[in-house]
Amino acid sequence: MKRIVLFLATNLAVVVLLGIILRLIGFEGILDANGVDLNLGALLVFAAVVGFTGAFISLAMSKWTAKRMMGVRVITQPSNSAEAWLVATVRQQAQQAGIGMPEVGIFDSPEPNAFATGARRDASLVAVSTGLLSSMSQKEAEAVLAHEVSHVANGDMVTLTLIQGVVNTFVIFLARVVGHTVDRVIFKTEEGHGPAYWVTTIVADIVFGLFASMIVMYFSRQREFRADQGGATLAGRQAMIGALERLQQRHSGALPDKMAAFGIAGGQKPGGLKRLFMSHPPLEERIAALRNSVG
Repeated sequence: MKRIVLFLATNLAVVVLLGIILRLIGFEGILDANGVDLNLGALLVFAAVVGFTGAFISLAMSKWTAKRMMGVRVITQPSNSAEAWLVATVRQQAQQAGIGMPEVGIFDSPEPNAFATGARRDASLVAVSTGLLSSMSQKEAEAVLAHEVSHVANGDMVTLTLIQGVVNTFVIFLARVVGHTVDRVIFKTEEGHGPAYWVTTIVADIVFGLFASMIVMYFSRQREFRADQGGATLAGRQAMIGALERLQQRHSGALPDKMAAFGIAGGQKPGGLKRLFMSHPPLEERIAALRNSVG
């Protein structure tokens, strides 16, 4: 909770600082001189409220959504030795990581994959595919579970939600400044908003949204490296490397966007702009990072 408060305070400071900078450089005066009657302070507040509200609603619903989208069956009472081992392993790793016991679930998929989600460290969900349990050794599966438990322990779901809230704020703010400016300066709309405002705002939302996605995906990739290190600490470095190498040998099934950032699987090394939109680093880079790390 302390980390969330500090992060929110930092984000609020960034928004306030942006408002101060815009005033100091006379941006509002420039807009006024061109007939752009826009209250930047009010727009910043509106953008922050909308941006963070959407991100936090998504986080609050993440566990419920994941269960239904992926068809996760939560293990309340293990029905076989594999399920008993799964629950016992997650419990042990959660205790080592200092978090509350997550819900443990299984979803039907022939491809090896897993994910973690949830709004709080002590009320999370860790789920694995049937394909992962059937294709990996127990030690490799343990490393995958450790990776997901590390996501929870590191607070990655909350961290990425807060980052998403920040970029949402800037996308909403900048798109409406651009739309308002084009509507007033170029199309000479004197009152209200003309069609140019709405069209320009939608286009700007899309363009700025692409850049925002690149920022969020960059942080997501960095969290993956950290979760790999956490998995190595909990389950052993060689086991973590072995699990990633196993994923290299098989085609891992894609998770829906809402869970992809917290899954275990990543793709092969892509080229061009595609790399900027990856939630996971290429598997070979993650394996190399583990091999080159100390300890």
